[in-house]
Formats: sequence, C-alpha cells, structure tokens
Amino acid sequence: MNAKEAYTSKPWVNHYPEGVPAEVVVPDMAVPEAFDQMAEKYGTKTALVFYGKKISYQELKGLTDRFAAALAALGIGKGDTVAMYLLNCPQYVIAYFGALKAGAKVTPISPVYTSKEVRHQIDDSEAKIMVCEDILYDNVEKTGAHLDHVILTSIGDYLPRLKRMFAKSRLAKAYGSGMVVPTPEEIKQAGLYLFRDLIEQYPPDPPAITIDPKTDIAALPYTGGTTGLPKAAILTHYNMIALQKQITAFWPLFEEGKEAVIAFLPFYHIYGQVVVMLSGLIQGSTIVLLTTPDMDDILAAMQRYHISAFYGVPTLFEYLKEYEKTDQVNWKALKLLVCGADTLHESTTQQWEKRTGAQILEGYGMTETTAVSHSTPYDRPKSGSFGVPLPSMEAAIIDVEGTDYVPVGEVGELILHGPNIMQGYWRRPEGTQEVFIEIDGKRWLRTGDIVRMDEEGYFHFFDRKRDLIKYKGYSVFARHVEEVLYQHPQIKAAGVVGVPDPKFGQLIKAYVVLQSEARGRVSEEEIAEFCRQNLAHYKIPKIIEFRGELPKTDVGKVSRRELREELEEG
Repeated sequence: MNAKEAYTSKPWVNHYPEGVPAEVVVPDMAVPEAFDQMAEKYGTKTALVFYGKKISYQELKGLTDRFAAALAALGIGKGDTVAMYLLNCPQYVIAYFGALKAGAKVTPISPVYTSKEVRHQIDDSEAKIMVCEDILYDNVEKTGAHLDHVILTSIGDYLPRLKRMFAKSRLAKAYGSGMVVPTPEEIKQAGLYLFRDLIEQYPPDPPAITIDPKTDIAALPYTGGTTGLPKAAILTHYNMIALQKQITAFWPLFEEGKEAVIAFLPFYHIYGQVVVMLSGLIQGSTIVLLTTPDMDDILAAMQRYHISAFYGVPTLFEYLKEYEKTDQVNWKALKLLVCGADTLHESTTQQWEKRTGAQILEGYGMTETTAVSHSTPYDRPKSGSFGVPLPSMEAAIIDVEGTDYVPVGEVGELILHGPNIMQGYWRRPEGTQEVFIEIDGKRWLRTGDIVRMDEEGYFHFFDRKRDLIKYKGYSVFARHVEEVLYQHPQIKAAGVVGVPDPKFGQLIKAYVVLQSEARGRVSEEEIAEFCRQNLAHYKIPKIIEFRGELPKTDVGKVSRRELREELEEG
C-alpha cells in the first residue's frame, strides 16, 4: 500500500465504536430549525439552568422568537452581522438563536479583549448591532466604533435579587472591581436598548426568513490571532449542522433528551459555542450555565444536576487533579469526559487517572473545522493520541514543505476535508488561498499542525508548524522540549520558542515558571542539566529565563505567539 492509499483507505474506521457509521447524512437544515425541533419535542424539559434559575425548551424558544422579532424591528435582516459581547448567560443563547432566526450571522467577541481588539472585530465583521454585557459597555465606548444599535443586558437579568448580588460580586472578583455599569440616565442619553425591554415588547413572532444552509453564513468566529490580527472563519449553517451529525454519530452513548452538560467553557470560543452550547441544545440536553469557571461551582453543579458530559481544557485538568475537592465527583460515572483546545501533557493524564479512575478522551479541532475533526473512541482510547477522524472526515499527512503524502508513522502536516470545514476566511482571500490546497481534484485544509498517523489510523500531535525550531539544520519540536520540562518536579509552567541566530539558524529558548517553593532555589544550570539527561544534545535549551508567569491564550494554554512577539520587540 502506497502512502496515499494508507490515508484514503481510512484505517481508523475499523476502530470506531460499534454502530458508528463511516459516513453521515447532513440534512438541508438551518441551525435554528434544528433547535426548534428539539423545543417542540422536549417543550417542558429544562433547557438551561443558570445558578438555580431554570428555563424550559418551550420558554427558551419563545424568548428566541421574541428577540428575532425585536432585531427585525430594528432593521436587522438577512446577511447582517450581530456582534455578541457577553459572558455565559441565558441572554447569550437567546441572542444567538434569535439573531440566526432573523437571518443574521453572529460574531462572538471575547470579554477579555481590549478596546482595540473589540474595534477590530466590529469593523472587520461589519457588525451593525451589538448585544453587550453592561459591565463591558465602557470598553465598547472606548472603541469609537460605529454601531447602529447597542443592546445592553445585565448578568442578573435572569436571576432572583439575592443571586444578582452574588453574581455581581463574583464578576467583580473575576474581572476586576473597576467595572463600569452605565446609569439609567446614561443609557437613555446614549440611545441604548435594554435586552429585557425588547423581549417584553415584541411578540414571539420571528420574521419569515429563507435560509440556504450551504451558502448562508451562521457565524464568524475569530481565530486566536496566532499570526497577526485575528481573522474570522466563515461557518455556514451546513457546516454547523454537519458537525452536530458527526459528533452525535461518533458518541452513540450520548442519548437525545437524556443528558446534562455543564457549560463553563466560554461561548465566545468555538469549543464552548459549538461543542457545548449548540450540541447540547440540538440534542435536547440540559445545559448548566456558569459565568466563570469557579472550581467549587463546577463541582457542586456536577453533583446537583447529575452531569453526564464534561468538556474541559488541559489547564483545568491540571488544576483539578490537585484540587482538594475533586473527589466529591464520581468521575467514572460520566458518559463523556473530554479534553480539547490543546494537547494534554502525559503526566497530567497519568495523575488524573490515578486519582479519579476515569480516562480523559482527547479531541482535536480548530475554528476552521467548526471546532472538531478528531476524537478518541470512547471504548478504545490510545495514550498519546488525539484520536481518529470523525465520520465523513477525510484526513491525510503531507510533506511540510510540499504536497506529497508521507508514509504511515512519519511526521508531516495534517490536511483535512469534510462537510464541517469552513468556507474560507472572511474578507481574507489571500489567507484563504494560503490554507487551502487542491490535491487530486479535492480541496483540503492545511491545518499548520505537524502530526503522524500510526498503523491503526490514530493520529498523534507533535507541534504547530510555526513552532518548529530549526537548530543547526535539526528539526526541534517546541512541544517535545516543553513535555520534558514539565517532568521536572519544580516546574509549574513552560514555554519554548526559537530565537533567530545567524550562526545556528535558531537557538532554543525556554521560559520557565517554578513552583513557589522552588523560586530562588533552582538555577538555570540545574534546569539545563535536567534537559541534558532527558533530551538529545541538539534539543537542549541554550537560553533559560525564569518568569513569575507566562502569557496565556483565551483557553489557558501558554501563548508562544506572545513570547515570540516579546523577542521581536526586544
């Protein structure tokens, strides 16, 4: 079998759980239509739980219909963009589906963005209207961006009075005590709308909109900006419905209308938005919403609401494996325990399993793949692998510098083809051209990730293509060096980047955060000696710098991009 056939034969299908098909049928359906079907089917079932406040599917549908009617009255229609600058709360769900029912597309904005970043996304997405958390409005004003309308909402709009006070204090702690909330007079003078007023003012009568799932855009989620300013992936209704069918088929143990999912991952991120919020509601699940990822809140909610699916990120599992209250939850009873957004360190996986007896299923995906392309079979996980391609997903590995397929077991760049792949980058034809490649008449997405596939069709991550360090002609994976650093008992966090050098190409630099008790006691030479004992000579960091903390991405992983930018600026 040649290299090409090794991928086109889809060896991974042989290891799908029983009953999982190789292909799925994607219906010609818009996202809000799929939600409405669940609302019709499970009307009285609880759709959302927000710090004790429960909203049924029937109630939630009525609220989304009202908001769609309000948007239509404000002049929002087919093709317009609605910016969402919100924390996790019922209003997020209402506004999201309401906007889609009005024929608009949504662009979620991170609550931790600076005013400059908010301005970029408003302008770039051509947003006409914004649904904004009141505590974030001050940041919107500072942008100076033009918006036809701004709709304000408060985290307490769907909470009883005592819970509102609690929520405000929690947000002050999480986002800083300097939150500025506009007064009623300021709201009136600025011509702002209040979310609750609009909901009460308009009937549950959404406009009659015809949506073509394959061509009409549902969302413009922005990538993390790993190279330059963030750019938006164009995701159609078809892309999103396809992903729902793919993951539903891959996890048949997850039953429609019977599950409870905890939602602390931020909905502005593609992982929380699509895998948790959309998948949960389109499968008739109960979603327990949390505004901030407070460990005590998470663990208490998991017990109270009998959570059956838990989606996390590596930093969360790293923290939970040491947390004193983690054992309050019977983790083995969960149907799904999933980690995404970054690769789990092997030490974290081992320590987690030793403590809880539960195995974490890793997944892989990107904003460009509508969140997911690979996942670990729940009945046949493999250590060190992020799993196999989902049904209807095609995956292959090509040479990093070319387009030739690489043999099984060798590393190269992962390329993907499937119904969940984005259409391209919004207003970025050059960027779109860079990431799509045609091989044998088929359009593939170049992921920029260096991986290998084993003989059974399981994929293993090595590093991002841009994080590959070239030292004296040797290829060094930054992640490999970081994995070794994390094995040192006194290292809490690490980030590795290449420093341009005219003589050697790039020097390997390691940024290290020590455990608090080790600071001032462990030297750079001690870390270098540890690396000499565990790494080939050409992989040993030539520069080691201690830091009190390292920059993180919005999902908590060390941001090598920001470390590189520091070097460039320095």
